[in-house]
Amino acid sequence: MILNKLALKLIKIYKFISPYFGNNCRYYPTCSTYALWLFENDNFFKAFFKSLFRILKCNQLFKGGIDYPIVKKKFNAVYKKLDVKYWYVPLGGDRFFIIKAENEYKR
Repeated sequence: MILNKLALKLIKIYKFISPYFGNNCRYYPTCSTYALWLFENDNFFKAFFKSLFRILKCNQLFKGGIDYPIVKKKFNAVYKKLDVKYWYVPLGGDRFFIIKAENEYKR
């Protein structure tokens, strides 16, 4: 948990200074956003290695395009009003795409 928080802070610092380097990512969402979503929704080691492989793929040898992070997650039935931060699109079983919810969807 502490490692995830540290990684999230480092990614947010990078996202703050990255506009000065230019728009270089070949994927949507960007590699830093991809890593941010993974560290918020997965354990540290899985998020680290998935983010590392994504960054290594972000070069001219790969086509790029849309590539949402995939996580394994189990949900418990909760019947209360929630603020939705992410949409989890099922892939089958307990695997989901993570898609960021926009502000207009929050209640």
